[in-house]
Amino acid sequence: MNFLNEIISAFQKAMTESYGIETAKEEILINITKKEFTGDYTIVTFPFTKTTKVSPEELGRKIGEWLKSNCTFVKDFNVIKGFLNLVLEDSFWFEQLKTIHSNEKYGNNEKRSQKVLVEFASPNTNKPIHLGHIRNILLGWSTSKILEADGYDVKRVQIINDRGIAICKSMLAWKKYGEGKTPEQAGIKGDHYVGDFYVMFENKFQDEYKSWQESEAGKKLLAEKNIADDDKIKDFFKGNKNNYFNQYSVIGKEARDMLLAWEANDAETINLWKMMNGWVYDGFETTYNALGVNFDKNYYESDTYLLGKNAVEVGLERGVFEQEADGSVWCDMTDVGMDRKIVLRSDGTSVYITQDIGTAMKRYEDFATEKMIYTVADEQDYHFKVLFEILKRLKEPYADGLYHLSYGMVDLTTGKMKSREGNVVDADDLIKEVIETATENSSERGELNELTKEDQEKIIRQIAMSALKYFIIKVQPKKRMTFNPVESLDMQGQTGPYIQNAFVRVKSLFRKGGIETLNIESQNPEQIEEIEKELIKLLLSYPEKIREASAEYDPSTIANFCYALAKEFHRYWHEVRILSAATEEDKNFRLLLCSNVGKVLGHGMNLLGIEMVERM
Repeated sequence: MNFLNEIISAFQKAMTESYGIETAKEEILINITKKEFTGDYTIVTFPFTKTTKVSPEELGRKIGEWLKSNCTFVKDFNVIKGFLNLVLEDSFWFEQLKTIHSNEKYGNNEKRSQKVLVEFASPNTNKPIHLGHIRNILLGWSTSKILEADGYDVKRVQIINDRGIAICKSMLAWKKYGEGKTPEQAGIKGDHYVGDFYVMFENKFQDEYKSWQESEAGKKLLAEKNIADDDKIKDFFKGNKNNYFNQYSVIGKEARDMLLAWEANDAETINLWKMMNGWVYDGFETTYNALGVNFDKNYYESDTYLLGKNAVEVGLERGVFEQEADGSVWCDMTDVGMDRKIVLRSDGTSVYITQDIGTAMKRYEDFATEKMIYTVADEQDYHFKVLFEILKRLKEPYADGLYHLSYGMVDLTTGKMKSREGNVVDADDLIKEVIETATENSSERGELNELTKEDQEKIIRQIAMSALKYFIIKVQPKKRMTFNPVESLDMQGQTGPYIQNAFVRVKSLFRKGGIETLNIESQNPEQIEEIEKELIKLLLSYPEKIREASAEYDPSTIANFCYALAKEFHRYWHEVRILSAATEEDKNFRLLLCSNVGKVLGHGMNLLGIEMVERM
């Protein structure tokens, strides 16, 4: 907090003049005074008792007297054990508030020279974006916004899994059963349309597999394995599904043949692949627009799956990797508590980790970023430990700047929504449900009735998206969470709409009062209330909260700050007269305070990807 530098500098001078001791800025610990004590800011005196050879209480009293006599902003002080509590003059708060107001970009920290790349979303083209992706997208987007506010040059990317057997399954199902229809002709969003064919393939395969189990071939296999017990038969066929797909399945062979045709660059297959992926990308873009996110660059597995092979050759030359007799290449990381990881199969084909090594190198070539943040679920924790260790051993220049933004799964409290796959919830369905719930709530309250239907729908959508985004972002990423659509819209809880309502109240003050400009040159108010000091303290702490959220890659820090500020403002709204203040000076000060509360709330929620509304 830059404003604390003035207090810290005064403390340093007091120590020099009182004890002849030079103190480093880093040694001075200063915090907001706890509510049970009198004071605004507290300096901890314990660390200086050894050099001054006096008790922390005596040191606190002597320094407190010096500050009170020599600093115009120190009104009084008290000492409790090793804590020097300072009471600051009202003029200090007024000047700090005016400083905040004069900074149009308040909250943004100084520009840094470092570039940061944030990867998030990264869906597959055989299915729509789902609930898990929503948490991924919201965390990645808000983290990128916070890093920007903290001065970094940020690049946003995703890698789309657009190749492989799963993609061929949906392609084959459309070719066999799609009757040549496009998503527009079917009246279905592109990614959902393709996803439906992926599900169709799975259903057709399950039917085929069930029939095969009851066939002579299936019975023969059971006899060969000497399996007769019903439960064991069930378990065997469950575990044998992949083997059946690869060895016996007719539809499985067709899908595998299609994959081989794709890899051989067969024109018909490539054209089908491009067409269906195009449908999916259009669908993705609609969902991304609904969530308010975009990317600087998309990477595609169809381009990157061969990357990394050169890195393996380099690693072999440097002794980072070792080659087995069968030709496979491995990285032995047992010396750091990890296992041996294959990076190249015996047939010369790469694995996922190889692709990720090459993609990281490609991104550095594209953007020269010093940090790379991977937003990926916690089930991939070990994968990224391995990846980062390998890149470190390859001495990549960005290796020390790699971070896995790991997050837990999202559960639902409602069984209302049905997934097209039966096990995940589509993002579009979730967005639709939250908007429907917000519409119902708004209709019951009737507070937007005087607006046009178009304006009502816009505001309701902004409220609904605020509810969805905030409810997910407010949870620390590593924690598993449960999303409750109804609870997310609660106007009295820790929700996006609750914070939006604080902003609405700020705007209503100026609307109802007919106030277009603030008189920031007004005289000091007669008295600044404690609750007003608390609000200003929160405002002053905001830039540091951004630094903290940026350093920890944790958007929940900003979400919780916004809630704390909104909660304090709602209390202020109920307890203090603003437009009807006793004096014009009090009124001007309070409007200035409210205006800056609104400004900081708007800035903070924007970092979370949330739009504010002026009416609710």
